[in-house]
Amino acid sequence: MNKRWIILLSTLLATFLLLGCALEDIYLGVYIDSHSDELSQPVGEDETPVTFTVESGESVAEIAGNLKAMGLISDTELFRRYLQYKGLDAGIQAGTYSLQETMTIPEIARTLQKAEAQEQQVTIPEGKRIEEVATLVSEQTNIPPDAFLQMAQTGWATTDLAQRYPLLSAAPVTSSLEGFLYPDTYRLAMDATAKDLIDKMAANFEYHVTPDIEQGFAEQGLTLYEGITLASIVEREAVRPEERALIAGVFHNRLDDGWPLSACPTVQYALGYRPDEGSWWKNQLFFSDLDVDSPYNTYRNLGLPPAPIASPGIASIQAAASPAETSYYFFMVDCAKNDGSHVFAETEAEHNQNFERCGGAITSP
Repeated sequence: MNKRWIILLSTLLATFLLLGCALEDIYLGVYIDSHSDELSQPVGEDETPVTFTVESGESVAEIAGNLKAMGLISDTELFRRYLQYKGLDAGIQAGTYSLQETMTIPEIARTLQKAEAQEQQVTIPEGKRIEEVATLVSEQTNIPPDAFLQMAQTGWATTDLAQRYPLLSAAPVTSSLEGFLYPDTYRLAMDATAKDLIDKMAANFEYHVTPDIEQGFAEQGLTLYEGITLASIVEREAVRPEERALIAGVFHNRLDDGWPLSACPTVQYALGYRPDEGSWWKNQLFFSDLDVDSPYNTYRNLGLPPAPIASPGIASIQAAASPAETSYYFFMVDCAKNDGSHVFAETEAEHNQNFERCGGAITSP
């Protein structure tokens, strides 16, 4: 066969291939156009997010079958043809996606082009001491409790955290970050370490504790560390939001006049874990508990305890920085109610009357 025939045959073959592609494109276009109504209709009305996973190596047919099995599409053929027509079939990524019944096939197809990074989430409520935080972290993430405790208690001082978050320098390098690990909800990568989480918590603390709050502490005669210590006690004492500033005002009155703070949560902190109750906070205190030998016992020691006793939220931090001006020096849980509120008193005699009215029991919040 001479060169001329080879060129002719090659040209004819290319023409047939192009014609075949064109015919397939025409067929797909007609098919998609004839199913335009179905493409614009979601399979359902439930907006609840559904986690959908594409495994590495799965074919479009397998993905379509899984979508139908989970009630996210009704026509696997239409799904596959749409992806093919739009050139999206090769762009599907392995990973995890959040889909809904209310999404149409085009919406699902576009979403599957970009996998969500797998994440884990942890929620830390206000008022938890560091050991409780470690347990919550381990229950909600892949971070072991011992790893979190080690980093939060001593390991942080060997990192660059204090350099990157100046407020942490308020904590002595020999102390833990109790009180400085801001309670909130955090999203983490699946391979996140204890340092990664503490980094986020420290950054969040830095964000919330503004210069105005620091100035408020200074105006009360408190350092930042002392202010956060007081805020942690307010967090444990106050149940009703409207009482936070008033409780802080009582404590400021006691500190200013050289009285013992006499805060039950500091005694609870000193007593530590209660195996019989499965809690770090003893449910009911008695007079014998007030004699516990600890620098955290503010019934026996004047002033604030040596460090925070829990993680305060922003409301308690603001209350400690801007306390209510009050003539009250005493308060206790209101035994006549069951809503966490307190009764306040100006004098010891009035406080004793409230105490006797409640049966003479010391009840912690």
